[in-house]
Amino acid sequence: MTHTHTDVRPFHIDIPQAALADLRARLSLTRFPEKETPTDWSQGVPLAYMREIHDYWSNTYDWRRAEARINAFPQFTTTLNGLDIHFIHVRSPEPQARPLLLTHGWPGSIVEFLRVIGPLADPVAHGGNAADAFHVVVPSLPGYGFSGKPDAPGWGIEKIADTWAALMARLGYDRYYAQGGDWGSAVTSCIGIRDTAHCAGIHVNMVTARPDPMDNLTPIEEKALAGMKYYQDWDSGYSKEQSTRPQTVGYGLVDSPIGQAAWIMEKFWAWTDCNGHPENALSRDDMLDNIMVYWLTGSAASSARLYWESFGSFAAGEINVPAGCSIFPREIFVCSRRWAENRYRKIVYWNELDRGGHFAAFEQPELFVTELRNCFRLMD
Repeated sequence: MTHTHTDVRPFHIDIPQAALADLRARLSLTRFPEKETPTDWSQGVPLAYMREIHDYWSNTYDWRRAEARINAFPQFTTTLNGLDIHFIHVRSPEPQARPLLLTHGWPGSIVEFLRVIGPLADPVAHGGNAADAFHVVVPSLPGYGFSGKPDAPGWGIEKIADTWAALMARLGYDRYYAQGGDWGSAVTSCIGIRDTAHCAGIHVNMVTARPDPMDNLTPIEEKALAGMKYYQDWDSGYSKEQSTRPQTVGYGLVDSPIGQAAWIMEKFWAWTDCNGHPENALSRDDMLDNIMVYWLTGSAASSARLYWESFGSFAAGEINVPAGCSIFPREIFVCSRRWAENRYRKIVYWNELDRGGHFAAFEQPELFVTELRNCFRLMD
């Protein structure tokens, strides 16, 4: 059978058993570093915890369970701008449902959204109101997961935003809403700049805007400035490496499963509302399900290249479509409403929550769904 570039093709994850055997063999050959010198996570993931993860991953973790969980959702691929894009697409049973595009970031994946797709697409089945129904589209970013890997420069957030707009058009959605956090926030905001003819509104759970004005700082603004300083001083090494030498860091991560796991897991500790331990926010299986998407697709370098492409333009551009902002307290960067209004010119929904972190849909799926429902009810 031949395919045209406009085909939307069904997709089913079926990882060869040989790939799982290879993972097990590599884990058995893991060479660990010595123990960290402090008694906390300040140098990275502690050796004792990484050994626990290694043992669990080697002897207990079940990828086939995770694979079946993802495959329970309708998945597809289609070719856009010369690249195969993988996505989940769940049509709501409600006839008045509105299209909603959800975009993940790094080190996330479509796994972040698995618990929210059902309630968003079929609210009645989850104790909600039919008026809050969405047709849900969840793509894998280029170079991430089961999407294709760009083989030439140019796949920054602008091109991704244009590609997502083309995806929604190909699916027959002339008018849609968009949501994202992390890189998903950057792409979603970019959609709100570039596809105003079709994007009816956006929601972001990582709000990036110029910190201005700087007089009479509010508590959240003081927290934001402290958070930015902490990020620069202690939390930004990964981004410096990925935005300057993504190929170099890719060799080690693509070759070592425990290296790939630690590279991601440290961010689950740093960026979740976990009170010092990532498993207070996410289960061991949740974290490994997400890590496995990177490992099995060899996406360490290709995902990191988005930093090389776009890290300097993360918060660029004024957005004039209706916008909603949910501020989770353990977000990497928090933002005040007056700062956000410098960039998001039509904020119709703003809420500062009392729990949750950077991976909002992953950590707090019920709160996340409520935030989106409350936000998009205010948009036509």
